[in-house]
Amino acid sequence: MHQRRCIGRAVSCEDPSLMRDPTMPLLHDRLDLRGLACPNRIFMAPLTRQRASGIEGVVGQLQADHYAQRATFGLIISEATQISSEAKGYPNTPGLYSDAQIAGWKLVTDRVHAAGGRIFVQLWHVGRVSHVAYQPDGQPPVAPVAIRSNSFVVLRHDDGRRERVPASMPRALRTEEMPRLIEDFAQSVRCAKAAGFDGVEVHAANSYLINQFLSGSLNDRADEWGGSIENRMRLLLSFVDAAGEVFSPARVGVRLSPMGSVNELAAHHDDEECMRRVATELGKRKLAYLHLYHHHWGKEGWSGRFHEDLCREMRTRFDGPIVLNGYGTDVAGAQRDLDHGLGDAVAFGKLAISNPDLPARLAHGTPLAHWDDSTFYGDDARGYNDYPAAAPLP
Repeated sequence: MHQRRCIGRAVSCEDPSLMRDPTMPLLHDRLDLRGLACPNRIFMAPLTRQRASGIEGVVGQLQADHYAQRATFGLIISEATQISSEAKGYPNTPGLYSDAQIAGWKLVTDRVHAAGGRIFVQLWHVGRVSHVAYQPDGQPPVAPVAIRSNSFVVLRHDDGRRERVPASMPRALRTEEMPRLIEDFAQSVRCAKAAGFDGVEVHAANSYLINQFLSGSLNDRADEWGGSIENRMRLLLSFVDAAGEVFSPARVGVRLSPMGSVNELAAHHDDEECMRRVATELGKRKLAYLHLYHHHWGKEGWSGRFHEDLCREMRTRFDGPIVLNGYGTDVAGAQRDLDHGLGDAVAFGKLAISNPDLPARLAHGTPLAHWDDSTFYGDDARGYNDYPAAAPLP
């Protein structure tokens, strides 16, 4: 009986349930991201690990080791990284707006490139999902409107104790502040280029600041930054255009979470239409990729994938590479969605934590290691850089 490889498993070509369209890509096939050659379609998703140093959040050798271990991924997307001190909402998360931060990230990108990898930085502003303890001079967090988030944030005390507390009451950004906010982002992109990143991903998902502006249930501003879909998209498109001027549009990705929320942005009647419009506008810019968070969190836990018809329509409107995310350990489901034409690559998160050599493991059918979630956040290499690569197959 003839055998062939299918996402790392030897399967029988005589089993009709496992047959697939041979014209569709496999996870370990090469991918061209508008000129950036990726050796496979297995990407490393952005993963907050809270190991940066100091108030500013400076990375160093610890992070350089971590990302270099994962250089065989088709593309590494870094952990979410603050564009300014105002953008912070979690302890020990990195920033990219100062000389010290540039120097730290340069250690990372140099190591990744020396190992043959490619790395984008995900740039982040949390908006109202923050606390006064993280804000300059203890000021309120900023948001499109002065409505408090229902989410919680974590404070880390001097003795190392972590405390889960409600997000602080935000203040609404004034119209005259918006150019300053866009310049904060542009400056962070310039820092990303100086640090040696191959490109940037704009974090517009998961109920953080850009997602807050996109939200029809939250953003009822009366100026040109809110109300209509066109106005609500303005901040995202301003950030994207600023990034494109520093790199090029082909080195800019965008992360969205269509129809889903992890920080309780309420659903709105025009959510789907907003996502269609966003995909259309981003498609006009010929960006590197559109990164879609493919599941959403409900009161009862994981409540399923967003509608495939919306995904397909966004794919058509964007007319460029689509990266899917949110599969957990469901590698077969990820391959199935590539087979069905929903995306071009898949970004794995937790599997990237415990399997630094994930592309090789999937290509060769090597068993996958499980992660230890008690070490997701910490100060040292434990649970960060101590997951071994698999032994070579005989």
